[in-house]
Amino acid sequence: MTLKRAVITGIGCVSPLGRDVSALIAGLAAGKSAAKYMEEYKQYIGLRSLIAAPAELVDEKKIPRKDRRSMSRMSIFSVQAAEEALADAGLAVADLLPGGMGCVIGSTVGSMNTMSATFETMLPDFDLNQMTAMQFFQVISHTAVMNVAQYLGITGSVWAPSGACASGLQSVGMGYDLIRLGRQKAVLCGGTEELHPTVTGSFDVLYAASTGYNDNPTKASRPFDRDRDGLICGEGSGMLLVEEYEHAKARQAKIYAEILGFETCGSGEHISQSSRAAMSRCMGGALKQAGLRVEDIDYINAHATSTVHGDKEEAAAIGGLFGNSVPVSSMKGNIGHTLGASGAIELIISLVMMKQSVIFPTLNLEHIDPDCNAIHHVVETREQQIRCLLKNAFAFGGINATLVCAGLDNGV
Repeated sequence: MTLKRAVITGIGCVSPLGRDVSALIAGLAAGKSAAKYMEEYKQYIGLRSLIAAPAELVDEKKIPRKDRRSMSRMSIFSVQAAEEALADAGLAVADLLPGGMGCVIGSTVGSMNTMSATFETMLPDFDLNQMTAMQFFQVISHTAVMNVAQYLGITGSVWAPSGACASGLQSVGMGYDLIRLGRQKAVLCGGTEELHPTVTGSFDVLYAASTGYNDNPTKASRPFDRDRDGLICGEGSGMLLVEEYEHAKARQAKIYAEILGFETCGSGEHISQSSRAAMSRCMGGALKQAGLRVEDIDYINAHATSTVHGDKEEAAAIGGLFGNSVPVSSMKGNIGHTLGASGAIELIISLVMMKQSVIFPTLNLEHIDPDCNAIHHVVETREQQIRCLLKNAFAFGGINATLVCAGLDNGV
């Protein structure tokens, strides 16, 4: 069986730095942090981390109410990002034969805001009459992909990976597989997430959320830094259009990059602690599938969430495989950890950096942790050609994902 080639022809996002890709990139170029003190978090007893990176709902009423009723924030973010990606690609669902486009969107869970509101309404009197069908559709784990596919009329393969913080990148990897196996001509794929105090709380109880920077929010997320004390949660959605190469070529589409390799694997070691061995195996597997050597990679976009253990393990895994010659940076100092959306949003950033021949630095990396100094950290914006890039996304439960992309004129 001859496998098809898969390329990325459209990108779209809603992020803590703005409503679209251009706002996101402008914020990164300016070195902005979207982190804020969340006053409403104070009402939750025991919640020590009071910082997050919220995204703004903008123009949500442009989505007709009959469609919007089943959407929470995360689904609205996904619809908006999907529309931007399709417009950027210059492709509509109707341009393909029925079933020609698929949709894959991952998230950690469904809408926590709706879930919390539902239980608060129902539980005082245990009255199920207070619940509505639309609340159910907002809470279910595949709420985002369901709403996007219904709204856009996508009738091809519809999938909803839920691999925690690896979900967004796993979705792109699944889109890649659907294309190369000839199952779809195009796949709209990515990830989404929305903020709620209980989301931050889930990390707080594991001592993985930042608690020491409540009075200085923009400094809280500091990947690889000596003084990091945990992550901050963000929200938004990143969507990419992955397309079969010959189809994209025939319509003279703009192509950001070709996906050359993808790997996802489990560590089988610990439910919450990252494993450098599994991370290394995942990156090595993606390189092998891509047919590339470590020296072919020009940039690594790290998962690096600003947790003490996770950053140390990832730095060790990258250093052990690549040494300290490949530039590495993390975007979470700017936008926090957007969880299920992070792999997709950060891949979009990486693709724009490839297009612009620039590398954005890790924000707030002021004193490199000695446990993380085996790699080549980017601490200032630099101009550099990126022919091939590697993107990591790692999650609780030892779930790992790595994607490798290259420009069509990559020369390798």
